[in-house]
Amino acid sequence: MAKTVLRRILQVIPVLFVVVTFTFVLTRMIPGDPATMMLGPQASPDAIEMMKEKLGLNKPMLEQYISYFLGIFQGDFGYSTSYNTSVMPLIMGKIPATLSITLTGLVLALLVGVPIGVESAVKQNTAFDYIFMVLALVGVSMPIFWLGLMLVLQFSVNLGWLPAMGMGSIAKGAWDVISHMILPCFCLATIPAATFARITRSSMLETINSDYVKSLRARGVKESMIIWKHAFKNALPPILTVLGLQLAYCFSGAVLTESIFAWPGMGTLIVNAVNARDYSLIQGVVLFSAIAFVFINLVVDIVYMFINPRVSYEGGGSN
Repeated sequence: MAKTVLRRILQVIPVLFVVVTFTFVLTRMIPGDPATMMLGPQASPDAIEMMKEKLGLNKPMLEQYISYFLGIFQGDFGYSTSYNTSVMPLIMGKIPATLSITLTGLVLALLVGVPIGVESAVKQNTAFDYIFMVLALVGVSMPIFWLGLMLVLQFSVNLGWLPAMGMGSIAKGAWDVISHMILPCFCLATIPAATFARITRSSMLETINSDYVKSLRARGVKESMIIWKHAFKNALPPILTVLGLQLAYCFSGAVLTESIFAWPGMGTLIVNAVNARDYSLIQGVVLFSAIAFVFINLVVDIVYMFINPRVSYEGGGSN
């Protein structure tokens, strides 16, 4: 186990190197000039050149890259020109807000998608199965930005039931925070819930039609125990794999969701950084997201080995 984890961690190094390199190059390809954005369109050429020199943007591209790369190893993700502070404290300050809707949305997706998937497998080819699989297909296909705007239009503008923007304040009571979370969390949970339902149904169908389940039924074991204790346990590995991917999806999908609902998290931070051409902040947020994605997949791999010991990562195959 320790050897596998170590190898997985070592595999992260080239991935992060590629992410750092591509992020650095792509941010430099964004139209616009950070110095001009900071000083305004009326700034003189001399003032712009002085600002570029201050920011280090007048140096050769390779020198800028080496400087940034070495700074990362020292824990320095750069200095945000739009917020006038270091990048890392900015990111750390926004993580709680993003995690609150990401994890809540993912839990909501699991609570809705997994039971529907199990029930659809048990009631295969019934009206329940057809209806919810069609709804799952619609959920997977629905653009998150369109859904967010429709939710705001219906529940905030037309009905006035829920607030459309902001995070709420605990000083105003728990309901103020919860009411602000409902729409963004529902929006963020739609696609993962539909994905969980479809994957769970497929995995459960393979399991409940296996010979050992038929033998359990022949021995008179209760159907609910067969489904949830035996069949569901063996259907878990594909669900866990998708769970890791959906957590990463929710984290990245928060960019659109937070922009629609003005949620003060990582998504809003990176949108503001792109608009301001804040290179260091863009690179810091993308690199942090990449590290989180790789770490999530590492944890999923480890949990997968515990759930399904027959899988061996040592030789890349199964025993």
